Amino acid sequence: MENILITFRNVWKTYQMGEVQVNALKDVNVKFKKGEFAAIIGPSGSGKSTMMNLVGCLDTPTKGEIFLKGRNIARLEESDLAALRGKTIGFVFQQYNLIPGMTALENVLLPLEIQEIDDRMAEKRAKKLLTLLGLSDKIQYKPSQLSGGQQQRVSIARALACNPEVILADEPTGALDSVTGKELLAILYRLWKEEGKTIVMVTHDLHLARYASRHIELKDGRIIRDDVNEEKLDPETHHEIPESET
Repeated sequence: MENILITFRNVWKTYQMGEVQVNALKDVNVKFKKGEFAAIIGPSGSGKSTMMNLVGCLDTPTKGEIFLKGRNIARLEESDLAALRGKTIGFVFQQYNLIPGMTALENVLLPLEIQEIDDRMAEKRAKKLLTLLGLSDKIQYKPSQLSGGQQQRVSIARALACNPEVILADEPTGALDSVTGKELLAILYRLWKEEGKTIVMVTHDLHLARYASRHIELKDGRIIRDDVNEEKLDPETHHEIPESET
């Protein structure tokens, strides 16, 4: 049996805008398997942000069902859902959402404290992740003392702190220059290829999406395409990867 982490079953998401109802997602059916790198693509207003919030279990559907590791998120108590989400999903946002008054180390420690991990183990893991991401000499720096790329790497370390199975990246290179953006993509790619992480990336950038192994395209709240990316790029060389190596 396939190892399915997240399942959407006939999912609708409707917002009330004054007297008008807006269907941001319409009857979406999709599954995310362990160990894949999926890009959710589509123009502005297609439903990407709504889908990202639902994939991350930050919101619940208006109609339909969403299952996280086989558990219906609408039927979980908020505390149980938060615990399951915290262990399963790590979030990397376009805006780094780091706490300004905290050092890089303290920012990475935060999710470990929420999960009540032993202090010594938590600090060891946080330092290891920051070192892995090339920030061993910046652990006592506050966000204002770091470049945009360094802040984004701190946010990746924070996302990885609880060793989640899924990394959910929302326009992760949106605030970065092209060189730093490519470095970030290489990190996500290595996490997928070498660490076996499931990556779900939301992007409007079709070039960025070429690094993913699967494309899910939204238009007007519906999935209009869901297929394997035949033209995958290697983030080290930025050339297409031969089919035999995918």
